[in-house]
Amino acid sequence: MQLNEYNRFLNTLSNDKRLRIIDFLRKGPKRVTEIYKALGFEQSTTSRHLRCLEKCGFVFAKPNGQERVYSLNKQTILPLLKLIDKHTHRYCKNLCECEENIMNNKEAPAYARNV
Repeated sequence: MQLNEYNRFLNTLSNDKRLRIIDFLRKGPKRVTEIYKALGFEQSTTSRHLRCLEKCGFVFAKPNGQERVYSLNKQTILPLLKLIDKHTHRYCKNLCECEENIMNNKEAPAYARNV
């Protein structure tokens, strides 16, 4: 197991804005303008997160005149999202209970529990 690579990969997914962009792109290829308007982000924020996602191979960009059209990596990321959907559908109750137990655990760091 390559923990360093796993950390980089999962950190890319751990950002809420990037997850929202990825989820939006599940509907199909979109221009930057469509993405930031639909999600309510600033254009510069959207572009910054798209660059990160592109650099890590989560999305691909094709030039289209003055704009770029972004799409999910259909070979790896789309199947991974489908697998995550399948897993969370089957085990979500257990995941939620686990998170609740962690948040209520007095030994968990203060930032990770309900105080």
